[in-house]
Amino acid sequence: MTTMTNASVREFKMPDVGEGLTEAEILKWYVQPGDTVTDGQVVCEVETAKAAVELPIPYDGVVRALHFPEGTTVDVGTSIIAVDVAGGAAPAEEAPAEPAVPAEPAAEPGEKPAARQPVLVGYGVATSSTRRRPRKQAPDDAAAQQAAVAVQAELNGHGATAAVAQDRPLAKPPVRKLAKDLGIDLATVTPTGPDGIITREDVHAAVAAVQAPQEQPAPVSAPAPAAPAAPAAPAAPVSYDTARETRVPVKGVRKATAAAMVGSAFTAPHVTEFVTVDVTRTMKLVEELKQDKEFAGLRVNPLLLIAKALLVAIRRNPEVNASWDEAAQEIVVKHYVNLGIAAATPRGLIVPNIKDAHAKTLPQLAESLGELVSTAREGKTSPSAMQAGTVTITNVGVFGVDTGTPILNPGESAILAVGAIKLQPWVHKGKVKPRQVTTLALSFDHRLVDGELGSKVLADVAAILENPKRLITWA
Repeated sequence: MTTMTNASVREFKMPDVGEGLTEAEILKWYVQPGDTVTDGQVVCEVETAKAAVELPIPYDGVVRALHFPEGTTVDVGTSIIAVDVAGGAAPAEEAPAEPAVPAEPAAEPGEKPAARQPVLVGYGVATSSTRRRPRKQAPDDAAAQQAAVAVQAELNGHGATAAVAQDRPLAKPPVRKLAKDLGIDLATVTPTGPDGIITREDVHAAVAAVQAPQEQPAPVSAPAPAAPAAPAAPAAPVSYDTARETRVPVKGVRKATAAAMVGSAFTAPHVTEFVTVDVTRTMKLVEELKQDKEFAGLRVNPLLLIAKALLVAIRRNPEVNASWDEAAQEIVVKHYVNLGIAAATPRGLIVPNIKDAHAKTLPQLAESLGELVSTAREGKTSPSAMQAGTVTITNVGVFGVDTGTPILNPGESAILAVGAIKLQPWVHKGKVKPRQVTTLALSFDHRLVDGELGSKVLADVAAILENPKRLITWA
C-alpha cells in the first residue's frame, strides 16, 4: 500500500457502512489514478457482511493512488484512496498514516525485535501491549542464541529474514482468529502479504498443505524427524481436482448469513406449524387490483395480500411481534412492524425490511414491496434496510416448493413461509372442485410464543387469504 505525504493529499478511509462492521471487500474501483473526482462521486463498490455498498468521495480533487486492488478485504478505518485536493490542507483527523517501518536486515544483540517490526495499517504500534516478555536466560545465552540464528540463516540462504521470523508472525486479528479456528500455527505459515503480513489466503494454503499429505500418508516406519514437509507448501493450494470441484471462499453476505442462521438455530427453540388453505378468492382479488387505477404502475401479486394478511394477524395478536432479550431477561414487545422479505441474490440470501409496514395502506405497501425487490435484484440494498426487522416472510413458492420449515431471523420471533399456489381438487360448498391452494408454514420462538399464540396468528393469516373480505372487517 502506498501512503501519500503531500499536504494537499487527503486519505479517504474505509468507513463503517453498517453497525459494528469491522471490514469490507473492495469489489470494484470506478476511478483510476489521474482521474478527477468531485464531492459525492462514487469511487468504488464494497461488500460488507450485510450488503454491497457504493462509497462516495467527500471532496473534490485528483486521484493520486488506489491503495488496494479489487478483491482485497480492508479493515474499517484504513485509507483506501488518496486524493490531491490541490493545495487544501488536510484536517488533523484525516492525516496520512505513518509509513510502515521496513524490516531491518538483522536484529542487533540486546535490541527489542518488536520495535523493529512493520506497522499494520489501521492498528499502529502499541508500545506497551505488544512488548514480548523476555525469556529468563543469561545475557550471554541470549547473545549466543541470536548469533546462532544469524549463522543458521546464512547457511539456509535466507539471510536476515530468518532472524526476523523468530518473532511473532505478522497477521491482522481476523486472520489470527481464522488460523485459530482452523488449528493452524501462524509460525508455520508462509506470508505473501506486503511487509511479510500473513493473509487469509496464506492460512487457507496452510490448511491445504496439512490436508495434502494425508492423502498419501508416510510409511509407519518413517522416522519422526522426516515429518516436516515445508518444501511441499507451494503446491498445497492445488490439492483437489479443479476439473471436478470448484471452491468458493465463504465471505461477505454468505458468511454473515451462515453465522446468523447457525446462531438462530441453536439459540432459539424453533416450532413450526402448517396450514393448507384455499386462496382462490385471494387470486381473484389480485387480478381485480391489477385493473384498479389506484394500483397503476405498482407491483400487485399474491405476496402483497399475504403481507397485508400477516400485518392484520399481528395487529390482532401483538405479542407475536416481539424479541427475546437474553441479557436483560426480558421479552420486548414491538409496537411497530418492520416487515422483512427474504430475497435470493447472487451474493446470497438477504432480508431487507419495510420500515413501519403496519402503518402503510395497501397501495403504499405495494410500492414499498416493489422498491425492495428491485433494489435487492440490483444488489444495491443498504445495510440499514436489513436492520431492525421484527417479522419476516419467505416465499419459497416461487421455486415451485410446497412449503418448508424456515429458520428465524436473529432477533425476531416469527417467520412465515409461503408455498407454491397450485390448482388442486378441493371440497368447496360440498363439492370437489379445482381450487387455487397453498400451504403456509409459521416458525416461531417457543420461548416467547406458545402454541396457542402461534396457532392464532397462522389461523388468522389463513382465514384472510381464504376470504379477503376480512381485510376490511379486521384491519
